[in-house]
Amino acid sequence: MSATEYLSDSGEYQKIFHWAETQKDGTIPSFNTRRNDPYEYQSGFGNAFTSEAIPGTIPQGQNNPRKVRFGLYAEQITATAFVAPRQCNKKAWLYRIRPAVAHQGFTEMPDNEDIEANFLSLNPRIHVSPTQLAWHPFDIPESGEVDFVSGLKTVAGSGDPMLREGLATHVYVANASMKKKAFVNSDGEFLIVPQQGALDIQTEFGPLFVQPGEIVIIQRGIRFTVSLPDGPSRGYVLEVWGTHFELPELGPLGANGLANERDFLSPLARYEVGQERWEIIYKLGGKFFKSTQDHSPYDVVAWHGNYVPYKYDLTKFVNVGSISVDHIDPSIFCVLTAKSRDPTAPLADFLTFSPRWDVASHTYRPPYYHRNAASELMGLIYGGYGGRSDAFQPGSVSFECGMVPHGVAYDEFKEATDSAPPVMQISEASIAFMFESCRPFAITDHAWNSNKKHEHEPKMWNSLVDNFSKHAKEVDEIMAKAKSQSSS
Repeated sequence: MSATEYLSDSGEYQKIFHWAETQKDGTIPSFNTRRNDPYEYQSGFGNAFTSEAIPGTIPQGQNNPRKVRFGLYAEQITATAFVAPRQCNKKAWLYRIRPAVAHQGFTEMPDNEDIEANFLSLNPRIHVSPTQLAWHPFDIPESGEVDFVSGLKTVAGSGDPMLREGLATHVYVANASMKKKAFVNSDGEFLIVPQQGALDIQTEFGPLFVQPGEIVIIQRGIRFTVSLPDGPSRGYVLEVWGTHFELPELGPLGANGLANERDFLSPLARYEVGQERWEIIYKLGGKFFKSTQDHSPYDVVAWHGNYVPYKYDLTKFVNVGSISVDHIDPSIFCVLTAKSRDPTAPLADFLTFSPRWDVASHTYRPPYYHRNAASELMGLIYGGYGGRSDAFQPGSVSFECGMVPHGVAYDEFKEATDSAPPVMQISEASIAFMFESCRPFAITDHAWNSNKKHEHEPKMWNSLVDNFSKHAKEVDEIMAKAKSQSSS
């Protein structure tokens, strides 16, 4: 098999233990994108990138000259306050055939009852519950044309985008590509996790090809169009308001590990010239608005800046963990984090659970019984995952709110405590993920009333027997001896 043929089938990437396998121990030239990815990218996280479809387009030494080459227009996207500290400032300069302001006005669209943005307690369309909830995979429509935008459905969230604080979790189910339609999320930043079917995403900065096992981040205010090269698609979306995704701190890990900067990929400029009618759909405050224009929104010939869409392949994640005893906190699975106004707790974390070694000795290896402050919404991209309180399949959703106890059934507990498990690979051919937040989640009407909703069966814990009482005689003897010693 030639180097170009190796791993040319997208399904093969679901079988590898880690991206390192693609390098074949240095016997072939290394590559950083999947073989079936049609595009080229720039690598790095948070970089100040530069990209030109026509060399020599970007003005040097200034951003906004009196005349831009080829008669282009200079347009800046400023994503943070103008006076934000340099290390926090997010911006990009685009050199385009027509600026985004060339449109024909806005029209409010009918409310999409499946979309929710207001998770304040005064909203009668949201629900709270300590019950551990789950949803079977949401069906992809078989009739009619449902694209990425019309197939968005909100599951849970917290806060309100108009307050610039909070988040929402969605699923999407789509059976059609967006046709002469672009979408702009004016509320926040999208982290998209395809579960079935690849997404061919055109952005103002260039194209991105995103497959199950990869994620893509499209920031607030950036136009994009989603096509479905593999047919019907389903996936998950984490939306954050008033913040940006960034890499978590590594602390004692040092310089490397978890998601490494160079594995993030951003697009290269690619423009199109057309005089066709386009619809631009804006989401603002959870409501949808439409504008039309008679030219392509993807007419950017060149750009530079650090406010750029990017993607990441989860098979490149460098897992870390204990190599002696006990578990490390789930922060070791964090790919990206989004800060909140509380410096001690993130608004959102995106965690991945992918193939890795389990080696800790004298340790209870399944997820320990626990309660924590975080709300957890979990999904499965492919394979299986045994760490939930209830089995779930790819495309499913599992939810546990903060401080609700969870853990495995007694049979799994007993098996793990009766015998020492061998050193082994776990989560093989599987990638699960978690949207985690310090905020309490409220469930939307759509998800609450869905026929896909079910509760984790509490009977699974009925067999958690009282082992302690079997040691009553031994305990009594110890206590009697302790009492005797204290009184003497």
